[in-house]
Amino acid sequence: MILVSLLLLGKVSAQRIDKEVIYEKEDSLIVQSYLQQFSDSINKTTGTLIAETGLFFLNAPYVASTLEGYSPEKLVVNLRSLDCTTFLESVVALTLTLKQQGDFEKYVHNLEMLRYRDGIRDGYLSRLHYFSEWIVNNQKKGVIKNVTNKMKGKKIYFNLNFMSTHYQAYEALAANVAWIPSIQKTEEYLRSTPFFYLPKTEVSKESGMIENGDLIAITTAIEGLDISHVGIAYKKGGVVRLMHASSAEKKVVISTISLADYLASNKKQTGIIVLRMTGASPRIK
Repeated sequence: MILVSLLLLGKVSAQRIDKEVIYEKEDSLIVQSYLQQFSDSINKTTGTLIAETGLFFLNAPYVASTLEGYSPEKLVVNLRSLDCTTFLESVVALTLTLKQQGDFEKYVHNLEMLRYRDGIRDGYLSRLHYFSEWIVNNQKKGVIKNVTNKMKGKKIYFNLNFMSTHYQAYEALAANVAWIPSIQKTEEYLRSTPFFYLPKTEVSKESGMIENGDLIAITTAIEGLDISHVGIAYKKGGVVRLMHASSAEKKVVISTISLADYLASNKKQTGIIVLRMTGASPRIK
């Protein structure tokens, strides 16, 4: 879906936002509404805020590929319709903005910081396309920490090559085949980077270690890929469920079954990586 930038932001001055940012007036109003609604929650723990911010988007429509179709690369701000990754990024960016007592401009900055390598948008290739690199780079920024190794997580190396071998599926790569070597270089780097993941057979045993508001990355058996889905741990009554933008249900939902049972129901899902917000200010250049 191609978004139209209205550049009409009510109380937010359009001159303060980079012209390379794509958004609609409703996006700024959603941010303003969130900041007002959660203004008394600023002193809550970051994990609690992540979970409660996720609830703010409950039943929001699922739409895939909202970041695509722009050349050169633009920062797309869309809180009206979400896929699993943009849902997670939006929740994290809003939580950071609230903690920083920021505004829409600050939200835009935080979203860009999360989505791009070292927080710098420099074309399509600077976007953190593989979620494993999203993890590595946002750990480097100090935004998150990987706590999976504390949960009897097992070391894994992802044999990544999906984007370079399926480049026709990516509009920008299909139109710019000269970029493929750069994608291959990123894949090579990630193939040599160790991760820890919790096999899905162990999730039920270790669920007590998962905290409300933890970020959940689901590993996959699909050849050439690392992570197939992401969401947020929603813990109530000791049961961990997955809050996520569901392509099957076409909206943001909380799973009706436990996270362990959710994983068991999908043969291609092999386990999870558990990430936790640090609560610290991002470190970027």
